[in-house]
Amino acid sequence: MVRPYGIKVNKRRKTEEKYDRDEEEEEQVEEVLKRKRAMVEKPGTTDHDGEEKEEDEAAVDELEGIPIAPSDKKTKKAGVTFVLEKASLEVAKVGKTYQLLNSDDHANFLRKNKKNPADYRPDITHQALLTILDSPVNKAGRLQAVYVRTEKGVLFEIKPHVRIPRTYKRFSGIMCKFCEFRSNPF
Repeated sequence: MVRPYGIKVNKRRKTEEKYDRDEEEEEQVEEVLKRKRAMVEKPGTTDHDGEEKEEDEAAVDELEGIPIAPSDKKTKKAGVTFVLEKASLEVAKVGKTYQLLNSDDHANFLRKNKKNPADYRPDITHQALLTILDSPVNKAGRLQAVYVRTEKGVLFEIKPHVRIPRTYKRFSGIMCKFCEFRSNPF
């Protein structure tokens, strides 16, 4: 059996209180914005009460959605620089193509060339770069640069805004292109 539509019971809700609270919050925000505009329009003027000024600053801090962070130029705090030493980023011609050597995929090639497969771990460098560039230090803007020095002595810089590929395969492809460009710049 199906219920007829007319049997539904209308529930009464107390909506008046909800609207009152919203209006009060809006009024408070408007007052804070008016004070802030007045301070911006008249720079250098001070309030006769120090308490009102502190209340304004506290109210500005409480506004959601407006990030308040000091800029680097004003604070002049030192940044962080990372140096990754002995990174195993070696590119070799395997078959007909150049590839980034790693111990998992190229174990036979490394043994034939009398090289220790344990020394070829570019996945560690990849993971370290991802960790550094995703760190709170970088997100706060305190990371100056990341320097990577390979076992062969090649040093290169990675800027903090660079996006490193998440997958290892894409990372190795980019490193191959980078090494090819470095050896033949023009």
